[in-house]
Amino acid sequence: MGNADITLRHIARRRAGDLARVFVPGRRSVQVLGWIDSQVTKLERRLDKALRLRVGGEPRVLHVEFCFALDDGVPDQVFEYLGFLFTALRAEAPGEPVPPIESVAVVLSGRKRRLPATGKRRTAWPERRFSGTHFRIDAVYQRTVAELRARGSVFWLVFAPLARDATAAAMREVVAEIRARAATREERSELYTALLVMAAIDPWGHNLRKELVMLFDDRETEKKLLRSMPIIGEMIMEAERQAALRGEKRGEKRGERRGEKRGEKRGEKRGEKRGEKRGEKRGEKRGEERGEQKGAQKAIAELLGRLFARRVGRRPTADEERSIVERALAIGPGEVEDALLDLNVDSLMRWLAEPIPPVTSSPGGAAAPVTPRGAAGRSGAARGARAKARGAARSGASSA
Repeated sequence: MGNADITLRHIARRRAGDLARVFVPGRRSVQVLGWIDSQVTKLERRLDKALRLRVGGEPRVLHVEFCFALDDGVPDQVFEYLGFLFTALRAEAPGEPVPPIESVAVVLSGRKRRLPATGKRRTAWPERRFSGTHFRIDAVYQRTVAELRARGSVFWLVFAPLARDATAAAMREVVAEIRARAATREERSELYTALLVMAAIDPWGHNLRKELVMLFDDRETEKKLLRSMPIIGEMIMEAERQAALRGEKRGEKRGERRGEKRGEKRGEKRGEKRGEKRGEKRGEKRGEERGEQKGAQKAIAELLGRLFARRVGRRPTADEERSIVERALAIGPGEVEDALLDLNVDSLMRWLAEPIPPVTSSPGGAAAPVTPRGAAGRSGAARGARAKARGAARSGASSA
């Protein structure tokens, strides 16, 4: 899922309690003990998926998967992670019972028809009783804005652009609520970024991303704040450049039309106007696409740069930031995030200094990036190659 997966896991880590309370039945007390960071991280190379809780005084574990769509690979992905998670929890406390585990798939897009509330992965023989795992399905894109707001947290407000009844007016209220309830400027910036990332998924064709940028741009104070956010600041500047170019073109057209002879045929004028409109639309579309691409790269650099700073204790240099972004584009943001989390500092610095691994090729000859761990369709060979690379990096660190 790229930017969406990184953005949601980053916000979920900050607001773990808001994430968990929605999935706890009744009004039982919930205490967040922290994200599970054990052997499962080394096996799965994914963090921020299993949350240790105490519900009504009893230990519980909540496993959350953010899914772009509920495809056939999601049940396998949930079942596989549960196996890793159970093994890690059992190894942490030998002889102690493993806490009950609840798995939830938060789905961001898909079919219009209602998704089931529960999914399953069967492992038993067809003629035998069911054996395997069940998991909950939270199709946030099929909910209404009111249902998401009723969950009582700004964390769930970032999913509002996905709601089936999302409108520009509803987004205005959501942005106002985020502005009022966000604790810090940094948190407000992260929530705005997540709001735009969700709007880009657009499962219902609402096309609210431009509306959101215009909404942010209505207030000068918000405009200054948003300019400091890579993906949104780039979009605002691109929109202003496009507006300036359109203004210049309109002025030139007016002057040309005034200088034209009045005897020109009306048919020629109509043809010129149509051609000019088509040219404007094509130019605007190309400019917006280039701006979104640049903004996405800057968003990756900002999010992964923060993770680098937390791990190493300083902001990355220009060369390190360039290496992080180039690797994210070549092998996927999830793979780079995993390396930042898994490798020790010395191994990480060597890895960033190494040449970027070549991009694999598909059977048709087209270049294809390495699929991040956890994505649908991952192969055992790719899994083994990543484990071998991690082992080599760790052995190099210990010999150093």
